Amino acid sequence: MNVFFHLGRYYLLMAKVFSKPEKTKLFFRQFFREVDNLGIGSLGIVAIISVFMGAVITLQTAYNVTNPLVPSYLFGITTRDSMILEFSSTVVGLILAGKVGSNIASEIGTMRISEQIDALEIMGINSANYLILPKITAAMFINPFLNVMSMFVGIFGGYVACVATNAVTPAAYVEGLLFQFNSFYVTYSVIKTVIFAFLITSISSYNGYFTNGGALEVGKASTKAVVYSSVLILLFNVILTQLLLS
Repeated sequence: MNVFFHLGRYYLLMAKVFSKPEKTKLFFRQFFREVDNLGIGSLGIVAIISVFMGAVITLQTAYNVTNPLVPSYLFGITTRDSMILEFSSTVVGLILAGKVGSNIASEIGTMRISEQIDALEIMGINSANYLILPKITAAMFINPFLNVMSMFVGIFGGYVACVATNAVTPAAYVEGLLFQFNSFYVTYSVIKTVIFAFLITSISSYNGYFTNGGALEVGKASTKAVVYSSVLILLFNVILTQLLLS
């Protein structure tokens, strides 16, 4: 029954969130602020993780596939498809769930326990719409750009690994990158990223919005936001893969 309680409360919160903003100018001001905070602020960690993921995928494939009958361009294909299909969407989504999700939950949770949200409600402001809608829309807008950037940086990391270690010749790696490229894989990855962005921001906002107590409860809400977001990302990853690639 506790699950249905939270599902119902989450649905009612989202109904308040997606109502029409009272002041469009103020919404866009908050939107661009959240784009900078949630998206641009995550560029560094996404780039670092992606370049190392691409390098590791390339090296592990090269060192574990020793059959001389396997064509050398296979390593480029493996890195390209692994980054596009899974790592740049799901793994980066899990990273952002930890970074962005905890930030959102702690920010809104602190506003709740310090009665700032109550003050907004007293002034007649739809606090859910004012605080949460810009975060959700900003993440759904900017995360696909982070996703595409992660693909390119990860593939570049694989190329750097080829040049630095000579485990695979750069020419063979590039040949694999170009071999039978399926553009729908990029669309599939972007679709997943948009849905993951919604899950991360909405679940984290929910946990922060209904925080009760003090600083300890804010910490617990932040932890719950990361855990629940990560679990649902993995669940929806399976569902979307079945729907879009089957």
